[in-house]
Amino acid sequence: MFDHRLWRNLDFPLLLLTCALVIVGLVVISSATLVNISGDQFFYARRQAVWIVFGFSALLLIASIDYTQIHRLAPYLYVLNLLLLLAVLFFGREAWGAQRWLDLKIFNFQPAEFAKIILIVTLANLLAAREGNFDAFFSSIPSLAHVLLPTVLILLQPDLDTSLVLLVTAFGMLFMAGVKSRHMHVYLLLSVIGSVLFYFFGLRDYQRLRLTVFLSPEKYPLGPGYQLNQSLIAVGSGGFSGKGLFDGTQSQLAFLPAQHTDFIFSVLAEETGFIGAVTLLLLFSLLIFRILRIAAVARDSFGTLVCVGVAGMFTFQLLVNIGMAIGVMPVAGLTLPFVSYGGSSLLTNLLAVGLVLNIGMRRHKLMF
Repeated sequence: MFDHRLWRNLDFPLLLLTCALVIVGLVVISSATLVNISGDQFFYARRQAVWIVFGFSALLLIASIDYTQIHRLAPYLYVLNLLLLLAVLFFGREAWGAQRWLDLKIFNFQPAEFAKIILIVTLANLLAAREGNFDAFFSSIPSLAHVLLPTVLILLQPDLDTSLVLLVTAFGMLFMAGVKSRHMHVYLLLSVIGSVLFYFFGLRDYQRLRLTVFLSPEKYPLGPGYQLNQSLIAVGSGGFSGKGLFDGTQSQLAFLPAQHTDFIFSVLAEETGFIGAVTLLLLFSLLIFRILRIAAVARDSFGTLVCVGVAGMFTFQLLVNIGMAIGVMPVAGLTLPFVSYGGSSLLTNLLAVGLVLNIGMRRHKLMF
């Protein structure tokens, strides 16, 4: 049963920062989808609001369960994760050339999103059990295999972007767990070699072009470079203070594709300008700082590793999403945490914050 005394340890700044980012997301989604095919101006905003209520309920639920209990469930969560990812391959709904969703009739469920938080928990459990004993090169091989199995299943959907999130998050956790730097360098080299081979032999021509088009989007103004060109116009036209909410021409006139999901930052930058973009980055920076602060005071290595994994996940998605919006990184299908439209993504992010709050609340043993 939840002990009310734990609320004294609740990291309210982290909770408030999360609320602020969710509210920003809801406002920008409302603007980005004001004109849509449903004819209902706030159709997407209302759907996102439902997920916000559901997500914060899940956050409170996960925060109320002693995370050591979740620790013990890690092996079962890992098996569940694999079963869900396999279900997508056999029974998943296909859209936009990928098979990533399970149709639950009431809503579409994307297991790859939940695979992120499940992998963080299960990998933290595996690494914590070794208690930093990674002197031998092969001592971390079981951890790598633990990560690669769900990563391959996600690649088969195909979902390269989420696979990268898993790998980058796992690398950060491995380093934090005490894997030797020289071993990490070997893993990094193998990853680079594997990525190069996958680029030339595992991708089709249009997929390779999608990864490299950011280098010269002007060559493909109506083709692969269209999204990025429109995004750059949106970001650049926002200027210092923006055009004002609900007044962005790129979003309101539907020039910008995926404006409420992958390119939500472009909408925010156009309508709120440099001020809004910097404010958003400040909110994210403070959020990640609070998570790392909890990692530093967690009472066990499992809690520390979970927090590091969550911080790494948010940081990578933030850098990639904003990087692609301003043309310095390849166009990827990664959402901006808490801000982009999407129920599975939002729920996963809020569960991750709930887990971090849980660890922070239980950083001290209760004294009678």
